[in-house]
Amino acid sequence: MIWTIIGILLVLWILGIVFHIAGAFVHLLLVIAAIVLLFKIFSGMRGNNSR
Repeated sequence: MIWTIIGILLVLWILGIVFHIAGAFVHLLLVIAAIVLLFKIFSGMRGNNSR
């Protein structure tokens, strides 16, 4: 599910750059998606080390 959201936001971000629509909003969503992705990666790494 998280990868789907990240993919959609990435596509919207690219469309925002190309067509100059919803500029700041799309960039804000992309930053939020990147933070969520990093959190997911780091929490997964922490979980793998505890086994």
